[in-house]
Parts: sequence; structure tokens; C-alpha cells
Amino acid sequence: MAIKIKSAEQIDGIRKSSQLAAKTLKYLEQFVVPGNTTQYLHERALEFINDHGAKSATLGYKGFTGAICTSPNDVVCHGVPGKYELKEGDILNIDVTTILNKYFGDTCKMYPVGEISEEAKSLLEHTKKCLSIGMKQCFPGNRFGNIGFHIKEYAQEKGLGVVYEFCGHGVGLRFHEQPEVPHTADKNTGKRMRPGMTFTIEPMINLGKARCKIDPSDGWTARTIDSQLSAQYEHTILITETGHEALTDLYGEF
Repeated sequence: MAIKIKSAEQIDGIRKSSQLAAKTLKYLEQFVVPGNTTQYLHERALEFINDHGAKSATLGYKGFTGAICTSPNDVVCHGVPGKYELKEGDILNIDVTTILNKYFGDTCKMYPVGEISEEAKSLLEHTKKCLSIGMKQCFPGNRFGNIGFHIKEYAQEKGLGVVYEFCGHGVGLRFHEQPEVPHTADKNTGKRMRPGMTFTIEPMINLGKARCKIDPSDGWTARTIDSQLSAQYEHTILITETGHEALTDLYGEF
């Protein structure tokens, strides 16, 4: 299936939805404290998204019950909000995808819960760097495989595992579009980037092994196979005529 090239009107709509997704993550910061449950974070996110005239893309998606994904500690991705109560020292990923006027924006980030270990701080720092490295490969004419090649190169130098069972993806007119954007790939492979393409980069980096296992209790929650910590950062990227724009980087963190 071909990669969709978005029109100027579509890009404007995707940008606005992406900015709302970023604002949602910012809004939720105040609630990521010991004692709050991930269900409570879901409720606050749903309220905020609905109040801004939008919908959550995850709520009801193939039976998923959360307005956001909440993935603490050894959860790699797709954590279902529920009774889990945040505690001092946790790390938490929140992933939000908004639908605003039929356009999709997708982003996620890590939150430290209180004071976290030096090991956890290092993991968050290196994972954020992985996303930054991948974003630097986003310019017209480059091949998608170079995103994953450089992410994996950096992560492995740091002794970290790069999850290969999940990947980034096209986004904007639908929740998931072409292309798939792997975070581990051979150099100079994949299709070439062209202006007007929109997609996510969302590396999942593990302290230990790269493999995942799906929690049979809900069929969604992906955990590390060795119970070690995992972290993830994500932005929705637009390829421009001269480089790229991170549509969800509303606060200039990258």
C-alpha cells in the first residue's frame, strides 16, 4: 500500500490534533503522583480530550478500554488503565492519540513518579536520545531504515535492548497507516521519505532483553520478558521540503 502524501489542508488538521495530544500529556503531568491510579489518569485524559472537542483514538479500538495507554516500569507499551496505584520510584509511559475533526495526532512520553533510581534516570535519558537520533534522519530522500539503524546503533552501544516487535507507523488520516517505521533496521533500506508524509517514531528501549510478552489477563499489556524496566518516547513527524517538523513537540523538547 502506498504511503499517503498529505495536502496542506490535511497537514493543518493533523498538526492541530497533534498539538492537542501534546497538551493532553502536559495536562496529565500534575496527576502523575504516588497514590493515583492509572484509571484516574484515564478519566482525567478523557475529560480533557472531550472538553477540547476531540475523541480518544484508543478508547474502544479493537476493544481497548482506555482513553490513553498507561505503561509503568516493565510494561513496554499498550498498558490498560486500571487499579494499578502509582508509587514512589515508578516510571510511567503515557501514550495518547487524539482525533480532532477526523485528524489523528499521536505522542507519548515518560514520567518519573517522585524520586527514581539512577538506573531509571539513565534509561529515560537514553530513550529520549534514541528518539532524537531517529528524528535527525527525517528529511526528503532519506530511507526509512536509517531511522532504526541509527537508533539501534546508539542503544546497543549503551547496552540496551531495542524492541523490534512493535514499530512506528504512518498516522494522520487514520490511526495506523503506511509506512511501518522499525526502530531496528539495516542501513539504507526501506522506502524514501517525501514531503507531506506523516508518521510516528516511538522507540521502546529496554534495560534488558528486547523481547516482549503479552499479559494474558487483558490481551494488550506488553511486558519485558525479564521484568526489567522499559521506556518509550514518541512524536508525530511531518516531512517538509527541507527537513521535518515534529508536530507533537509543542514545548520544544527536541
